[in-house]
Amino acid sequence: MTHFSDRVERISISGIRKVFEAAGEDAINLGLGQPDFPAPDHARRAAVEAIEAGEADGYTGNKGLPNLREAIAEKHRRDQGVDLDPDDVIATAGGSEALHIAIEAHVNEGDEVIIPDPGFVSYDALTKLAGGDPVPVPLRDDLTLDPEAVEDAITDDTAAFVVNSPGNPTGAVSPPDDIAEFARIADEHDVLCISDEVYEYTVFEGEHRSPIEFAETDNVVVVNSASKLFSMTGWRLGWVYGSTRRVERMLRVHQYVQACASAPAQFAAEAALSGPQDRIEEMTETFRERRDLVVEGLEDIGLTVPSPGGAFYVMPEVPEGFVDECIDRGVIIVPGEAFGEHGRGYARLSYATDTESLREAIEIMGEAYEAVI
Repeated sequence: MTHFSDRVERISISGIRKVFEAAGEDAINLGLGQPDFPAPDHARRAAVEAIEAGEADGYTGNKGLPNLREAIAEKHRRDQGVDLDPDDVIATAGGSEALHIAIEAHVNEGDEVIIPDPGFVSYDALTKLAGGDPVPVPLRDDLTLDPEAVEDAITDDTAAFVVNSPGNPTGAVSPPDDIAEFARIADEHDVLCISDEVYEYTVFEGEHRSPIEFAETDNVVVVNSASKLFSMTGWRLGWVYGSTRRVERMLRVHQYVQACASAPAQFAAEAALSGPQDRIEEMTETFRERRDLVVEGLEDIGLTVPSPGGAFYVMPEVPEGFVDECIDRGVIIVPGEAFGEHGRGYARLSYATDTESLREAIEIMGEAYEAVI
């Protein structure tokens, strides 16, 4: 008799996707985290030129093109001061695959993985698919992850914990002292810190720091992606890096589930990383202006809104029925419980859309708020 695996029965379709798929054609969709900028022209041209020259027709090496991995290594040397060997980088099918192979390579059946709650939906699901048990840790009032809470949650069964700054769904940026503490915890407790850094360039207040900058052992693995950094979500190109022994184990998973990342996307990402970076500043300033517009608008409605220090999400506290009322009126937002039990009573809004739509959405959300209070 055929049956489904226990692992897949432990997970369900993402709450974000459920809301997204249910959106009407005329709805204002603030539910999906996707930058609304075009990919850099020089990245697009690099992919086209590689295709036309016949250089992107075949498999690349499992880890990815050497020039891409060198560009990734140079980026992290420049931004984090990390002496990264290109051989310790794996190009992946987006940050999603990078997270998958990092967890799959380090988690045994029954191992615990500490995750932020609310946190990105994949942390919980990928842990369960690996046979592990997610251990949600509530965030502070400012929606940052508390190192002390992470340390208190560690047991003999803990294999890893996840750090995400700037964060999804919160937009919160962890201060450097906290990031240094996460590195210390990984070192002293001999557990893996998986640092999800896909929003690292979108910071308005504070600064992005990586636990790998502070680590004294190899107990940190970093996940990143061109998707949010360069508005290249559809290209599905990410990467993961760590020590040689950790990369070798992650490569064992990657080579069987993916073989290699898309060759055209690799050429595009190498150009994005190596070429002009002016788009990053433009995107960040635009997102800052939108952040201010949305926060002010939601506060004027009467909502309590922790002001996000980065990414392009805001997570206000909302009254019961607010999310459904917004969706019924044509504004798609995601209920906070989609990101964990401690997200209940919140909603996530993405402001990665144009200002006119945001103003219209705020007006509609004001009407929804009046309808439910």
